[in-house]
Parts: sequence; C-alpha cells; structure tokens
Amino acid sequence: MDGAGSSPRVAFFGLLGSGNLGNHGSLDAMLAFVRARHPDAEISCVCAGPEELERQYGIPSVAITWYQAHGPGRSRLDSVARKAFGKVADVVRMPRLLRRYDVVIVPGMGVFETTLELRPWGWPYALFLMSLSARLTGAKSAFVNVGANVARERSLRWLFTGAARLASYRSYRDDYSRDAMRQMGLDTSRDEVYPDLAFALPEPTPVSSGRPQRTVGLGVMAYHGTNADRARADEIYAAYTAKIVEFARWLVDAGYRIRLVTGDPSDQSVVEAVFDDLRRTRPDLVEERLIGEQAESLGELMEQLAGVDVVVASRYHNVLSALKLSKPTISISYGTKSDIVMEQMRLAEFRQPIQSLDVARLIEQFRALEARAATVVPAMRAKNAEYAESLERQYDVLSAALFGAGTGSHVAVDIEQGE
Repeated sequence: MDGAGSSPRVAFFGLLGSGNLGNHGSLDAMLAFVRARHPDAEISCVCAGPEELERQYGIPSVAITWYQAHGPGRSRLDSVARKAFGKVADVVRMPRLLRRYDVVIVPGMGVFETTLELRPWGWPYALFLMSLSARLTGAKSAFVNVGANVARERSLRWLFTGAARLASYRSYRDDYSRDAMRQMGLDTSRDEVYPDLAFALPEPTPVSSGRPQRTVGLGVMAYHGTNADRARADEIYAAYTAKIVEFARWLVDAGYRIRLVTGDPSDQSVVEAVFDDLRRTRPDLVEERLIGEQAESLGELMEQLAGVDVVVASRYHNVLSALKLSKPTISISYGTKSDIVMEQMRLAEFRQPIQSLDVARLIEQFRALEARAATVVPAMRAKNAEYAESLERQYDVLSAALFGAGTGSHVAVDIEQGE
C-alpha cells in the first residue's frame, strides 16, 4: 500500500462488462469479499466493457486495451491498423494504468482455458501485459480460483505461464486446472485449489410456479467449437442447435414447462431457434410452456433456476448455478471443467459431450435423474456446505496475501518473490 493507514486501491481485471454471466458471478463473489473484509478499499475495474460495468455496478471502470478504448476505424483496413497500433500502445498504456492500484484481482473465470475460440494476441496477450505491468509498478496481482487447460499452441502456453508466473497469488477452481498449468511449465507447488467462486454467492429464496406442470431449466449456448474447429464452426453450431430444439420439443410433448436460460448475449440465437420451432410445430402450447426471460447477472439466473425442478444445461456457469442450488442437473459438456464439477457432485453419469450429443440418450438420462432426485439432492446439499466452508477459509488467505491482514492459523500464499 502507498502509506500507513491509506485505503488500498483495488482493481478487478477481466472480460467483464461484456454480458457473460459466469464472469460477472465471479466478480460478484470477489466484490462481496473485498467489501466485507476490507470496507475501506477503493474499488475500480479494468475490463472489456467499462460503460456497461459502470451502469450495472456503479464502479469506476476503464477499458483493458487501447483499441477497446478508442474503437474500430471507419474501414476494415483502418481497424486492422488500429489493432496493430494498439498492441504497441498497450505496452506503455498498461503500466501507466496499473500504477494507480495496489492490488489487481482476476476474479475466477476460465482465464487460462482454450475450450472456446481464442487468439494469442487478444485476451492472452492482455493478461500477460497486466501481470508484467503490475510487477513493474509494484502492484500485487492475483489469479483467484481460475480455470485452465493445457494449451496446444506454444504462443498461448508462453503467455499463460508468463502471466501466472509474475502474479503475487494464484489459486485454481479444480485440481485439473492446477495440473494443466504445471504441465505447461509453471511451478505450482505453492498454489492451492478452492471451489469455483460461484459457490460463494448467496442462494435465492426457493419459489413455486403455482402450476401443476414440472418445470425444466434448459440452459443453452451459441456453441461453435474450439480453435481446432474453426473450419466447421457453423456446422457445429447448427448441429447443436437442432438437437436442443428436438429435446425442447420432446419436453413440451411430455407435459413439461421449459425455462430457457443463457450465459452470454450470443446465446439468444439458440433461444430464438427454440421459440421459432415451437411456434411452428406446437403453436397452441408455446405461450403456456415456454419462458425465455434474460438475466443480467448470475444472481438473477439463480433466481430463475430456483423455480425449476430439473436442469439440463451447456454453459459451465449454468451447470454450476444449478448445482449451487442443489437442483438435479444434466451437463451437456464442452469442457473438462463441467465434467469435474459433475463428478464432485456425484452426478458423473448425467453428462454428455456437447459435440456428440445424443438426444435419445439425453431423454433416458433425464428420466433416470428424475427418478433419483430424492437421493441426489441431499448429497448435493452436503457438498455445497463443504464448498462454502472452504471459500471462507480462502478469504483469510487472500486477506493476508493481498492486504496484509491477520489470519490466525491460516498461512498466506505469497509467491511474489518465489519464482
């Protein structure tokens, strides 16, 4: 900190303000921690969508990159030139920006993952530049309960491990993520694993729909595959969407109500596909059986899911929110992270890979899960209580590592001088 008794200046850094509910859920959890444990802290945000974040949270915010701050050019060539200039300008801009802060926190999120399309000189470059700038300006940087997988591209591995190596604190949301960083060459011997930050969010009050039909939360996403699938992206999206539409039609025919939930603005295209199909094929049922309200936060999404009986979801944080609420859940998984959390909740048999989704099997899994709901829910509640206790213990560690606060018997994880 700048001086004795001065208020710590804290910046949250990440792909925030872009509408991704999972990212915002992680921010919500860390905001609650800082405000509760360090109420004198001055909070800001360095993010992808500063205007939207300020609107939602009232927190002073600035863009991560020069290009985000200044916008595209009037032509494609102008935009390309601006992007190229921005990469160079950010080398100067980022240190100037981060010298305003004492602590920079990357709250959760899959920041070291390549499960979706990703280019090295976008987010990975910005992440590395943040860690380097924080080190140069004397700020403590922290990756808190983040996700990772082994990146195939050498450039991505170098940027990811470089960013992590320069940090003052690192923790991961599962053993798989920590092991992935180790396999990419990072010394993780002093890094810890804690549950995803979403498990620290408050649970909404259960609600009743007041209707006799059972309600299914159907979480959808605009899935186009990974970096390796770019040539087939449209084909992958069309195949996934068609299967979701087919399953939704089956649910309606079987007498269920459907609450469609999303996690990113891009997912709305799949919601519209489901509505369009049912308006055409089941026009007399669509208004009564289909709900498609958008949520602005992970907390709002959890409020929506509080009123459903079973959840079938694709996006990781849709699955996570359902598990947090102890809802019987099926995961249509696009990454190992979803498989891990389903295994931890003892629901491993109720999942499918997204690229080989089989609707007939999904229906079988759905029926089996409903039949076993009375036994799976108590186990989920016990695991949720365990997660909450673990996250509380981590808050003591974070306070010591980032703010110098006492923690009793807990040991701070500070690797700033260790590598």
